[in-house]
Amino acid sequence: MLYIGNHTSSSKGYAAMGRQIVKNGGNTFAFFTRNPRGGNAKAIDPADVAKFQEIAREHEFGKIVAHAPYTLNRLPEGRYRWNTD
Repeated sequence: MLYIGNHTSSSKGYAAMGRQIVKNGGNTFAFFTRNPRGGNAKAIDPADVAKFQEIAREHEFGKIVAHAPYTLNRLPEGRYRWNTD
């Protein structure tokens, strides 16, 4: 099966993301786990996730991709450096 999707906003929850992708004609999507400009991740609402799972089953969604914001820095400043010599 071919999976087609796009990056979508998570600001209105998982079910809203699922409905938007179906409206766009897709069956998968990617989303940021939190705002890429900073801030904390939104609390997960189990009822919203359950609604999304229904949409995903009904429309045969593929795997979705959740990724960290671009501003994520897993290394303490000054502790590790690439050797540029």
